[in-house]
Amino acid sequence: MAEHPTSTRRKALALNLDRAKYGTIAEIGAGQEVARWFFVVGGAAGTVAKTISAYDMEVSDSIYGPAPRYVSRQRLQAMLENEFSQLLEGLGSTRGETTSFFAFADTVATRSYRKAEDGRGWMGIRFQGQPRETPSDVVLHVNLKDNSAALQQEALGVVGINLIYGAYHYHDEPETLIGSLMDELSRDRVEVDMIKFSGPAFDAVDNRLMSLQLVEQGLTDAAMFTATGEVVQPSEVLHKKPILVERGTFRPVTKLTLDLLAGAREQFVAEPAVQGEEPVVLMEMTLRDLTEGSRVDHADFLARADILGGLGHDVLISRFGYYYHLVDYLSRYTDRLIGIAAGMPSVMELADDRHYRDLGGGMLESTGRLFKRSVKMYVYPMRDTHAGPVITVETMPIDAAWRHLHDFLLESGHLVPIQRYDESLLSIFTKDVLSRIQSGDASWETMVPPEVAEIIRAKRLFGLKP
Repeated sequence: MAEHPTSTRRKALALNLDRAKYGTIAEIGAGQEVARWFFVVGGAAGTVAKTISAYDMEVSDSIYGPAPRYVSRQRLQAMLENEFSQLLEGLGSTRGETTSFFAFADTVATRSYRKAEDGRGWMGIRFQGQPRETPSDVVLHVNLKDNSAALQQEALGVVGINLIYGAYHYHDEPETLIGSLMDELSRDRVEVDMIKFSGPAFDAVDNRLMSLQLVEQGLTDAAMFTATGEVVQPSEVLHKKPILVERGTFRPVTKLTLDLLAGAREQFVAEPAVQGEEPVVLMEMTLRDLTEGSRVDHADFLARADILGGLGHDVLISRFGYYYHLVDYLSRYTDRLIGIAAGMPSVMELADDRHYRDLGGGMLESTGRLFKRSVKMYVYPMRDTHAGPVITVETMPIDAAWRHLHDFLLESGHLVPIQRYDESLLSIFTKDVLSRIQSGDASWETMVPPEVAEIIRAKRLFGLKP
C-alpha cells in the first residue's frame, strides 16, 4: 500500500496529477488560499475547473441567495449546492463517465484592521467517490489562532488541501481523515470544533463518534451534539444564552441524576438574570470519564449518548479536568449567567487542595477562576452512608483552610443549595447501580428512570447481565 503524503505541497500535486478528480473551488472572506496551492505546485489544469471568490456581499447574494450571516453553515451549504450543481450541469454529459467531481467551499472571517481576534469560518467539500455516484459531504468549522490575517489565511489553505485530499483518500477511514486535517499544522494555529459527514461514502459513520474523535485526537477541547444526534458548532447553540450544565459519567443516568438537574433548573430559571428565557441545558462528559486504561471506550460512549438522547438532552464532550476549564470554555460563547448543577462530591473536590498542585495559587486560584464571571453552582445534598444524615452545602464538614472561602461563596450566592430534592434518592450511587446491572441484580431498575431502564434492556448496555 502506497504511503500517503503529509505535506500540503505533495497532497496538492497528487490531486493535480489525478485526472479522475475535477472540481470547483469557491472561497469567501480570506482570499483564495486553497485554490492558490493547486496553482503553486503546478498542473492545476488537471484538477481545477473553476475558482471563484464572491467577496462582495451583493455579488455573493446574487449567486448563492441572501443569507442573514455570510460566515455560517447555511451560506456554506448554499455554496456547495450551487457550485456542484453547476459543475454537473456543465460537464456531466462530457466527463461524467470518467470523472469524480467535487466542489470545495469556505466562508471565513480572518483578523482585520477593525477586529484583532481569532479568525473563524466554515469549510466543506461535496464529492463523488466514483464517477456518477451520488455525492457525499464533509462540513467542518475552524477557528484560526494566528496573530495576523496573513498567517490565518495560510493556515486556512493548508486545512483546505488536507480536507480535499482526505475526502478522496480517507473517506473509508473517517478517523484518519480527521487526524489528517492537522497535517503541517498545530492546535496553536487551528482548532476544528465541529465536523459532519453525510452521503453514501459515510453511510456507516456515526457523527457523534466523529465529535468524540475531534476531542480525542486533540483538534478541539470540546464538541457538541444535540439529543437527536445532530452535531453542532457550539456558537450555533450557546451564543449569548444562559447555560445550565451538569457534569457526570452518566453510566448510567439515575433518578438522582435527573432530580439534581430538575432542582437546579428550577432555581436557575428563577434567577433575575434568566427569568423569562429558556436556558441551554447541557450534559457534559469528559474524556477522563470515558477512558479505560489508555483508550477511550467508544461503545460505552455511545451507550451513554443513546440514553441522554433518549431523555432529550444535548451533550458536550470535553477534555476539561476542572470546572474552571469548563466555565472558561462556555464564556467564549456567552456573557450570560452560567449555572453548574453539581452534587456534594464535586464541591468537596473544590475544597481539596491536592487537585490543584499544578496551579501556583492552588485552591484559591482554581476557585477564583471558576467564579470570577457570572457563575453559580447549584448543589444537591448527599448522605455519606445509606442511613446517615443529610449533608448539604451549608452543613458540610469543612477544613479550616476552606472555611472562610466556603462562607464567602455561600453569602455571595456563588454556591447555592438546591432546595427541592427527593430524600429517598440520596442512597442512589452511580457505581452501585452499574455494579448491579453487571451482576444481574434486577434492583437496579428501581434506581433509574423507566425510559432509561428500557433503553438499557433493549440495547443490553453497560454489560447488562440478565
